[in-house]
Amino acid sequence: MEKLLKLLKEIRPDVDFEKEESLIGAGVLDSLDIMEIVAEIGDTFGVELSPADIIPVNFDSAQAMWAMIQKKM
Repeated sequence: MEKLLKLLKEIRPDVDFEKEESLIGAGVLDSLDIMEIVAEIGDTFGVELSPADIIPVNFDSAQAMWAMIQKKM
């Protein structure tokens, strides 16, 4: 999880990913942020996300992203 938080902070240093639980719902992340996160998750964790994985519920919080990564590993 620490690796993921570091990755997210590099992309959006202005967001508190440890506390924020509505990244998509509150409009904190936009589609370009999501695409960058998808690419970085692939590079960092060696997982390939399919279009079916790229849904709001999987990116609404760091915890949701971590759960998705864990399932893909």
